[in-house]
Amino acid sequence: MVYVLSINGDPLMPTKRYGKVRRLLKQHLAKVVRSKPFTIQLLYETTHYTQNITLGIDSGYDHIGFSAVT
Repeated sequence: MVYVLSINGDPLMPTKRYGKVRRLLKQHLAKVVRSKPFTIQLLYETTHYTQNITLGIDSGYDHIGFSAVT
């Protein structure tokens, strides 16, 4: 999972398209901001489409569970 920031530093939707990320970095259209978690920042203007995500937390007796639902 690669997290993506816009040119202004606003969070965008993460991606699993590793080939596209590699090409963006090679063409200097993105830069690495953090290595853990791996985060890139785009160096060009793009749309700011994001999805609403609901976080669910189950505070169980032995284990705590998290889930994200779009």
